[in-house]
Amino acid sequence: MPLPPPRISKSRRPSSPSPTTSPVANGNHFMAELPAPVNKDVDFANYFCTYAHLYYQKVMLTDPVRMEAYYNAVFKNPYHFRNKVVLDVGTGTGILAIWCAQAGAKKVYAVEATKMSDHARDLVKANNVDDVVEVIEGSMEDVLLPEKVDVIISEWMGHFLLRESMFDSVICARDRWLKPGGVMYPSHARMWIGPIRSGLCEQKWNEFENAMSDWHCFANNMESQYGVNMNVLTKPYLEENEKYYLKTSLWNNINPSQVIGTSAVIKEIDCLTATVDEIRELHVKFSLRIKQDRTRLSGFAGWFDVHFRGSTQNPAKNEVVLTTAPSEDNPTHWGQQAGIPTTSFSKSQ
Repeated sequence: MPLPPPRISKSRRPSSPSPTTSPVANGNHFMAELPAPVNKDVDFANYFCTYAHLYYQKVMLTDPVRMEAYYNAVFKNPYHFRNKVVLDVGTGTGILAIWCAQAGAKKVYAVEATKMSDHARDLVKANNVDDVVEVIEGSMEDVLLPEKVDVIISEWMGHFLLRESMFDSVICARDRWLKPGGVMYPSHARMWIGPIRSGLCEQKWNEFENAMSDWHCFANNMESQYGVNMNVLTKPYLEENEKYYLKTSLWNNINPSQVIGTSAVIKEIDCLTATVDEIRELHVKFSLRIKQDRTRLSGFAGWFDVHFRGSTQNPAKNEVVLTTAPSEDNPTHWGQQAGIPTTSFSKSQ
C-alpha cells in the first residue's frame, strides 16, 4: 500500500497531536510518557487543498476495513436509523449519509466544509436519496441546523486516532445538536501502543546522526575558511534535528512480526462524554513487556480501534469494531504511527 496523504479534518481546521516517546528501561519492561499536544497551527489552506479532491476521498473509500466497519455498523443496527434524524459530520462524498438514508433515516444533515460538498450533492441525487439527505457546506462550528438529531455519525479518526483528527468538531456537534439519549457512531475509541523493531526507526536515527555529522563539518569549514565560530548554534541545531528526525511520529504499516512485546491501551474515549480538554493534551505512562530474546527496541507503534456500541440507554444489538492494529491481511490507510525513543535499548537492559 503506498504512503497515503495526511489525514486532515473534513469539517474544520485540523488538530494534530504528534506523539513522541521517552522510554525508561525497567527490567524486561519499558515505561514511557507520551505527550501529545493538540497543535492548532496546522496549515489551514492545506486542509482545503487535500480533502477537496476526489483522489484523497478515493484513498479512504478503497479501505475495506474502514468501509465494511461503517457499512455493518449501520445496516446491522438499522433501528438506530429508521425514522431518525441523523447528522453526518465531515460527510466527504456523502457515503455515510447515503447509507443512513438507505437504512431508513427520516432526515440526514450531511455537513462538509470543502467543495467536496458539490460532489456529495451529485452522489446523493444519483442514488435517489436527495429527498432525505441535505448536504450543507460549512464548518461544523458555524452550521445552524433547524432541529436536534437522534444520531451523529462521523469518520473523524486521524492517524493514531487523534493526530489530524476532527474529534473536536464532533464534540462540538454533539454538545449543540444531539438529543438527550441520542447515539454516536462510533461510540467508543481506544488508543494502543506496542514495542516494535523497525528499520524505519533505525533509518531515522542514521539520518539524524548524518545531519549532525554534516553540521560539524560545516561548522569547522566556517571557522577555517571564514573565521566565524558556529559552535554556539550547535545545541539549537541538534534540538531542531532531534525534533524533526526523532521526536515526530512516522506513518508506517507495521507487520505483526515487528511487534516484539505486549501492547497496551493508553487511552479510552467515550464519545458521548469526552471533552476537548480531555484530548487536547495526553501525558501517558505505560509499561510494556518485551517478549523476544536478543532483540533491540527500535521504537513504539501506536494504533487505535473504535467501537459502534450505541449508548447505555440505547445499545447496539450488533456491536461492530474497526481496528487499525498491525495486520498482514487487513492493513488500513491509517497504518500505524511509529515513535522513536531517544535512547536505544536491548532486552538485557
